[in-house]
Amino acid sequence: MKRLQKTLAAAFLTLSSTVVFALDDADAGKAHYATCVACHGENGQGNRALNAPRLSHLQAVYVTAQLQKFRSGMRGGANDTDAARQMAPMAVTLPDDEALTDVAAYIASLESPVSAAIVEGDVTLGADYYNQLCGACHGAGGVGNPALNSPRLAGSDDWYLEAQVLAFRAGQRGAHPEDKTGRQMRAMAAILPDEQAIKDVVAYLHSLTQQD
Repeated sequence: MKRLQKTLAAAFLTLSSTVVFALDDADAGKAHYATCVACHGENGQGNRALNAPRLSHLQAVYVTAQLQKFRSGMRGGANDTDAARQMAPMAVTLPDDEALTDVAAYIASLESPVSAAIVEGDVTLGADYYNQLCGACHGAGGVGNPALNSPRLAGSDDWYLEAQVLAFRAGQRGAHPEDKTGRQMRAMAAILPDEQAIKDVVAYLHSLTQQD
């Protein structure tokens, strides 16, 4: 009986290791990322001219979650932004869930420089807004919190952050009834008093990239 238990335990550990590897195979993800290079760049650096944000700072779990939203229609629907509608069919080209996690793992392994600041705002005011409204989920220093499905914000393109907060406020993002985290973010974005406050928060977050 004990020998059988040991055999089963060893088999379980082997199977678990295999599953973890399958869900986190950056080498396999590199092949899938080939379709992303044209917009997001070889090193995930992004391309503002194509409305393609930097990806190389993001955690794999967040990348996977967003790809799943694009594939399911929670993002990129008829009322979403032009950039999101462009992204939705690209996500559908990934053949299955394993491909999603593989490409996310590969993206998380990339390194690229942080883009120069474009959005002008008051960093001090932005820090106040961030600490009051955003820090509980996105963490001190904008490092993110996977347990709360909150992405890393430090290292993001400031123009992209501004565009996404505006999209949340306008109901272009986070409006799908099944997008729970999107609805939460939409509610928080609405609390910021005006567009200048958004610029201030974005400027603060970009200032954190010096620690990236």
